[in-house]
Amino acid sequence: MEYDVETLSSLVGQEILVSDWISISQDEIDAFGKVTRDIDPMHVDPDYAREHSPFGQTILFGFQTLSMLSHLCSPIRYRHDGGVIGYDLNYGLNRVRFISPVPVNARFRNRMSIKSVEQREDGAYLITSENTIEIEGQERPALVAEWIGLVSRENA
Repeated sequence: MEYDVETLSSLVGQEILVSDWISISQDEIDAFGKVTRDIDPMHVDPDYAREHSPFGQTILFGFQTLSMLSHLCSPIRYRHDGGVIGYDLNYGLNRVRFISPVPVNARFRNRMSIKSVEQREDGAYLITSENTIEIEGQERPALVAEWIGLVSRENA
């Protein structure tokens, strides 16, 4: 899906992406815990989680769920004046709320809408999106995040 940044402001308030469903295995949770040096047994020890966790099984780390936004939003591409974008960068987050844990192997996806589009003096754009990661079969989302991307022209 490609969007021209010069006209993207006409889509403020509109949903522009519903991602495919994905899931995260226990091996992927364990790898995330190892890389981040977080060995909380609620995430990395299925026996412990079954016996002691209020969820009855392991769950994704909250930051692991948040980190999946890059993958879940990867079908989106922004263009300037119909040309190829030089790059887009993660500029940060205004607000993140972890609402419901994602159980191991549960399917989840992202719904993305445009919140604001701001052109900078250098010609780049700051695009703020509202992202809601929903868990299949659950009413409450896993998280809601207001994410900012910096979309810049290709260097000449």
